[in-house]
Amino acid sequence: MAGPKLLVVHPASNKPGYNGVVSLSAAKSPGTAVSMLFLGSGRRCIWLVVFLALFTCVSLLTVFSTARASSAGMALQQRVTFTVSAAASAAGHGDGLPAYVFDAMVQYAAAAGNSTASMPEEDVRAIASVLRRRAPCRLLVFGLGAETPLWRALNHGGRTVFLDENPYYVAHLEGAHPGLEAYDVAYATAIREFPELLDAARATQAADCRPVQNLLFSDCRLAINDLPNQLYDVSWDVILVDGPSGFTEGSPGRMAAIFSAAVMARTKGAETEVLVHDYEREVESACAREFLCQENRVETTTTPSLGHFLLRGGVTANREAFCGAGAGAAATSTKKAN
Repeated sequence: MAGPKLLVVHPASNKPGYNGVVSLSAAKSPGTAVSMLFLGSGRRCIWLVVFLALFTCVSLLTVFSTARASSAGMALQQRVTFTVSAAASAAGHGDGLPAYVFDAMVQYAAAAGNSTASMPEEDVRAIASVLRRRAPCRLLVFGLGAETPLWRALNHGGRTVFLDENPYYVAHLEGAHPGLEAYDVAYATAIREFPELLDAARATQAADCRPVQNLLFSDCRLAINDLPNQLYDVSWDVILVDGPSGFTEGSPGRMAAIFSAAVMARTKGAETEVLVHDYEREVESACAREFLCQENRVETTTTPSLGHFLLRGGVTANREAFCGAGAGAAATSTKKAN
């Protein structure tokens, strides 16, 4: 039948599957509503699983963060404790090593003395015998080397300070041995100037190069006055001179180290033991005789390459001369042993 046709469009409805046009499929499939119900429930389950997973991750991250913060706090507490202990040791308050530990360390160090880079066994044992009596003490060491960790360990509980002419070596050992107290020194001397420097020190022994003085303000050419100020106020118990280098004419030599050790011992020390390594060499032997003096030499712990001197400071120190009569002549006549 031909003719006009009428299309009826209903307004929008909120019913599922109804978009303003009659859905025949919906009408013919009564189970569709149930299927869509299950589909909606499945989506809600998926979102629930995702939410639970995110919640679990956040909870785990919170737990881990709390644990790390707690560990960091414990580590900080340990560092603070170590710092306090180190400060107590620096102040000279502490206990020395047990005797058997001390002996074992010296034994192993002495056994390594055959190396060309190490100190001879008899010298290691001689220095260790002094530290055995005095440690824990205030120990000042001129020179860094293979024995640096040993001296520091043997003086456990005391304060050990190292001085060296090489700032890069100082930085290297500070990194290799945390807590090591070391400073670099700029020496203004040379081996080739030794006779001139010795004559100048003798000529001004009553003035700039006097035995008792504050080295920080000294004008003596042999005085070391660029150390941290607080080191000049320390009453050192033991001073070991094993540096700076003195192998060539241009090397700084140990003139300034021996002179400064002698002045420190007399100015601030009550009873200071000064040990000079490589004592068989001309410069070391001559300066030790000139400023540390033969009358102060301790023969029982002296070796061919180690000079041991006991100096008394304070009111008993001679403020006018380093040594008794004839000391200068003895230093002048000293010959090179090697």
